[in-house]
Amino acid sequence: MQAILIRAYGAWRDVMKLEEVERPTPGPGEVLVAVRGVTVNRTRDTTIIKGIPAVPEALPLVPGVDPAGVVAELGDGVTGLSPGDRVVVISRTPCGTCAFCAAGLDGDCRDGSTLGIHRWGGYAEYVVAPAESCRRIPDNVSLQEAAVFMRHCPTAIQLLDDKAGLKAGERVLVMGAGGGLGSTGVQIARLMGATVIAGAGADERVQVGLDMGADDGVNYRTHDLVEEVMRLTDGRGVDVVFENISDPTTWPKAFECLAYGGRLVTAGAHGGGTVPLDARRLYLNRLRVIGGAGSSRSNAETALAFAAGGRLRCVIDAVMPLARLPEAFDLIGDNRVRGKIVIDPSLDAVGPP
Repeated sequence: MQAILIRAYGAWRDVMKLEEVERPTPGPGEVLVAVRGVTVNRTRDTTIIKGIPAVPEALPLVPGVDPAGVVAELGDGVTGLSPGDRVVVISRTPCGTCAFCAAGLDGDCRDGSTLGIHRWGGYAEYVVAPAESCRRIPDNVSLQEAAVFMRHCPTAIQLLDDKAGLKAGERVLVMGAGGGLGSTGVQIARLMGATVIAGAGADERVQVGLDMGADDGVNYRTHDLVEEVMRLTDGRGVDVVFENISDPTTWPKAFECLAYGGRLVTAGAHGGGTVPLDARRLYLNRLRVIGGAGSSRSNAETALAFAAGGRLRCVIDAVMPLARLPEAFDLIGDNRVRGKIVIDPSLDAVGPP
């Protein structure tokens, strides 16, 4: 089969190669999935390829998280799935034994394993995954859409529900509302009954947030974010900021938009990751800053239920073959995409289906 391999960690242009390798075989409790969709992610993928976190024993490694496809083969002992089933893979497998898992907080487990980090991932024609990590895709959702939903929706649900405790009637500012996680955050906040302001750095990206259901939008490159948010909230501010950029120029403004007792939830750092924090405002206004990368199995199942009910949308900019993955990274790095790029390895498959 064809696969993107890295044999050493480093800059993706130097270490990422398209190779022909032996097709894997599923072991007990595993399934072999013919990949038909896997998302391209600016921060997630490039940091993994650089070795953050570094897992040298996993090399050579096929990156790629949250693939979707068709079950091709079952390992021993697998029940509940059949060849031909359309499935999406939850990349993170919790350990099941740590204190977080015991408390039902598997989304916070630090000791599990992740597809594309600890074991071969989805940038290949086939991927082996634990059967317990596979979920059937609703009939009304395409394989490519399923990959996009699984990449972002569970995280957005964890941030807004589990971490922020968002309540109906509250006000939310979603930063980076034109991106994959941001546009999903807009939708999840609306589904939870919030009033949503979409913040983005270009008019067309603000429009993505509005198209996804935001009540108002602000271009924070051409307008003062705090002034606009205060105008839209009658001077009160927002109850929750959904942050996924961590840019030192936009973070302080977003933080200043919080109302008394507000919460800022964050996952993502493609804006740099190191930001100034007004500690005086933090403690005087009883604010909270909460990190929440990842998601739980429950979050993933909620996302699929929303998708099955036709309550979620995603924007797919392009579907590309595996050989064009470097081009996809270039497009994302230059901010020349509207929505997600999805890789479908079957578009340039060299072997039998």
